[in-house]
Amino acid sequence: MKYLVLFAILIGVETPFSVSAETSPTGIKAVSSQRVHPVLIGNDHNGLVTVAIEVDKPGVRVTGFTFSFRGTDDLKDIASLALYSSDRHHPRRLDDFRNGNTYAGDKQAVTEELMVPFGKVSLPANQVTFQGNQLLAPGVNHFWLSCKLHPTAELTHKVDAACMKIETTSGLLVSKDTTPGVRKRIAYALRKRYDDGVHTSRIPALTVTPQGTLLCVYDLRRTKRRDLQEDIDIGLSRSTDGGRSWEPVRVIMDMGEYGGLPQNRNGCSDPGIVVDRNTGKIFCAAVWMWGKLGTHQWESGGSDQGFEIGKSAQFLMVSSEDDGLTWSAPENLTRQLKQPEWVLFAPSPQAGITLRDGTVVLPVEGLAEGNPLNFDVKKIGFSSVMCSRDHGKTWTVGSDTARGNGECQVVELNDGSILLNSRTMQPAEYRSIYVTHDRGQTWQPHPTHRNVLIESGCNGTLFQVNFKQQGATRQALLFSNCHTQKGRVNQMIQVSLDEGQTWPAEYHMLLDEGQGNGYPSITQIDQDHVGIVYEGSQANLVFEKIPLHELLHR
Repeated sequence: MKYLVLFAILIGVETPFSVSAETSPTGIKAVSSQRVHPVLIGNDHNGLVTVAIEVDKPGVRVTGFTFSFRGTDDLKDIASLALYSSDRHHPRRLDDFRNGNTYAGDKQAVTEELMVPFGKVSLPANQVTFQGNQLLAPGVNHFWLSCKLHPTAELTHKVDAACMKIETTSGLLVSKDTTPGVRKRIAYALRKRYDDGVHTSRIPALTVTPQGTLLCVYDLRRTKRRDLQEDIDIGLSRSTDGGRSWEPVRVIMDMGEYGGLPQNRNGCSDPGIVVDRNTGKIFCAAVWMWGKLGTHQWESGGSDQGFEIGKSAQFLMVSSEDDGLTWSAPENLTRQLKQPEWVLFAPSPQAGITLRDGTVVLPVEGLAEGNPLNFDVKKIGFSSVMCSRDHGKTWTVGSDTARGNGECQVVELNDGSILLNSRTMQPAEYRSIYVTHDRGQTWQPHPTHRNVLIESGCNGTLFQVNFKQQGATRQALLFSNCHTQKGRVNQMIQVSLDEGQTWPAEYHMLLDEGQGNGYPSITQIDQDHVGIVYEGSQANLVFEKIPLHELLHR
């Protein structure tokens, strides 16, 4: 063994350490692992590797950890490294403070418990050692390596770390790597809890303008996490460099204290956005509730039939003609778009499309006819589209016959039909998929309707991407949601090369295995990259830039 180690050192190959398994200490063992989630520009602490040391006797101390960063694309992306002890607790508990879910515990106490420093903060290098002296309690003791990224870190790069050796008073210890091959993508913390004094940012919709500007709209839930009715405005984040940096948030829809009622009785939520690809004009719609504090727009008592403000939720729209820099005052389109017998009509919180013939399409959803005090959303919830053939001057709404589903997104297929992918009402197991050949006037179930794409009852995103193959332009469909039938974990992108007929497992890309809130939205940044925003485990809103060749294996 010692000759192999000497030879490896001479030729420059990194080795765990020069101790054979036969001389490893007894009564102590270690395993290391990396969870699948991005490391974020803007987060002070990003978990890389977790090391669990198990001892079966008291009195053992750990005095050093050595980590390798050979798998990292560029060490210059990393500003600093730190190692922490979290005692008996896995550091995943820190996700509860970042992911936008409600947390009722003592955050400061838990943070202090999970972030006990071991050694000194370090600059990045190919190999880094942390020296300390900590008593290990009998049982499992957790340590975790954290990094802070430079603001200019490259979004297409990855960071990788591996525990090479652990020094203890019982001797050198080998850590078994249980997740070989996991490398963490660099991403951007687009919105974190309490950014700009906002309690929670949720429900993103992402698009790109003809000038290449990325626009992301979302809920600014100012004082509480909950849905309408509450103090919620529509925010916009804007990037002109492909997502490397983002301008300060713009508030583009805020009903203030309309009608003499306070902000928490004038909430706007669930923004949908669409760009007219021929004129460059941008439209953003949202649902507005007036009064009715303590109700929910999708539940009994939240909205009613008819059009009256204060009785029915309202459909508002703003627009921009200068690439998203400035926006119009809200226009109320409720009487133009909503059927009087409908209980609710709202935009779907996603991005719309422009068809090849110039028609602008925005996905919508609602609750059709029914007793507003005792209705069944599985029967009256619907998904549809609204279309404009005159660049947004007038709009027509499709039928409400695609039932039992809600939040949705659409793409145009090669034959000119529209494919609609929507969230199925609870209990949800599979996505609802429809096709229309007449811009939403009629809907037919797709062959994959509620039998292929799994879900757990959460918004998803469907996007058609263009790519080059042997000089010709081809299309693929990208779909992302929480790839599970329980909870909101496993944010994943899937690829279909046959217009949604199949979604092969070899084209699945897991982005974040942790507990988040889902609600992804995809757009194409340029001919080589797509962007996705979602409610992840590491921040309220996470932006990732992904090379197409990784998704398409090309």
